[in-house]
Amino acid sequence: MILSADSRRRMTLGQNVSRIVLYSHDTLGFGHLRRNLLIAGALRRLDPAPEILMIAGMREAGAFELPPGVDCLTLPAYEKGSDGSYKPRDLGSNLASLVRVRGQAIKASVLAFDPDLMIVDNVPRGAQGELDPLLDALHREGRTRLVLGLRDVIDRPDVVRTEWQKQRNFEAIHRYYEDIWVYGDPAFYDLLKDCGLKEQLGGKGRFVGYLDHRTRLSSPLAIPMRNAILGDDPRPYVLCAVGGGRDGGTLCEAFVRTTLPKNHRGILVTGSQMPDVLRDDLRACAKTRDDLTVVDFMAEPIALMAGAARIVAMGGYNTICEVLSLGVPSLIVPRVAPRAEQVLRAERLKARGLIAMLRPENLTADVLSAWLREAPPKATARGPLNMDAQRNVCALAEQILSVPHASDAPRFAS
Repeated sequence: MILSADSRRRMTLGQNVSRIVLYSHDTLGFGHLRRNLLIAGALRRLDPAPEILMIAGMREAGAFELPPGVDCLTLPAYEKGSDGSYKPRDLGSNLASLVRVRGQAIKASVLAFDPDLMIVDNVPRGAQGELDPLLDALHREGRTRLVLGLRDVIDRPDVVRTEWQKQRNFEAIHRYYEDIWVYGDPAFYDLLKDCGLKEQLGGKGRFVGYLDHRTRLSSPLAIPMRNAILGDDPRPYVLCAVGGGRDGGTLCEAFVRTTLPKNHRGILVTGSQMPDVLRDDLRACAKTRDDLTVVDFMAEPIALMAGAARIVAMGGYNTICEVLSLGVPSLIVPRVAPRAEQVLRAERLKARGLIAMLRPENLTADVLSAWLREAPPKATARGPLNMDAQRNVCALAEQILSVPHASDAPRFAS
């Protein structure tokens, strides 16, 4: 029997270092990528620290700071339309061809990396089923444990059940996955119960809490990026951020016409995926004011968010975790289509008094101005929600990695 070259190398060096893959499909905005970056940073604090390969679905991944010991494979990108459909973002117009390119790149890279654990974000079979070839290969070899990571809210329960049946997600989970980690708190929203998933998942699924983004404040990029935007202007500021920016145009257009509180300034981060024509219009409007700055993209905006007097933003999972982590008074204007995820989450947060919420059909510059004129709202309370996702994910990963697998013998050359 002949050991694989990689197994021989690791045994010769006396290493007991685990390898972990974190996959995110990244079709809209930066939320999936940021979630995996936080998780990667937390997992690197295990002892011994694992080697981590991230797989990201958009070119902007190269602009984000990676934790030491982490590297990233960046895939050619999909673009998700307002109706939920997919197409190549830049690489031609043939979606099937792009799915094959991405799927083959993912399979080759993961098999070569030889991970002990792979955490798949949000979609059990990957975007457009691009993980199917890899999942089959890993299942045959039987050495890599697979975990599915889910955000707290996916969509309305009937939509989730219908889509998961249609996309054969239950079948994939039963066949390939060891566990499911929900990045949320069941006391706030019980995804497994409310969507009727418990019985169909065969006992898999546990809640790990929300991600605490305050750990990003120690990033070497955080303070310099904030200072580069603020300069020496001492005025308090209102921050408006719309993630990647592809569907944040309406909110941005209202914000640049908003009357800010006296002696305040506004900072608008449009996101790198916003159409150039719309961004140019926003910049032209901002030039007519002395209290407004427009920024295209920030790889690390967390310090800018932490210092804001108030935040105006959309309601993606990542943004909400940032708001809850930092406690900055925030007005959330959630997306309502093609998924109801953001509005469902925002409505519950508003009911708990954790945010202010404005439905997009009611959005105007005058309404924003009125909210900003109100007495400063109380800071968001973190206490009611479990924000220990990083710690809990590390404990679960350590548990999985410490238990011998039925097929944990070193791989053999074919």
